[in-house]
Amino acid sequence: MNVRYFHDTNTALIELSTNPIAESKEINEDIYVDLDSKGNPVAITIEHADLHANLPNLFFEQITVPES
Repeated sequence: MNVRYFHDTNTALIELSTNPIAESKEINEDIYVDLDSKGNPVAITIEHADLHANLPNLFFEQITVPES
């Protein structure tokens, strides 16, 4: 997974997989979800990202399954 922020256009791109995009769905006028041919999400595009996401505080945490 990659998260990219394009400062010049104030756009965030969250790439979830490398599958080819077959369709894009508009969630609202600023948020789009790209889907592969099976309907799985490939990417999320957020226009005017500073209004919709707290980009300076991007945090990633991987939670592991506890060993038994």
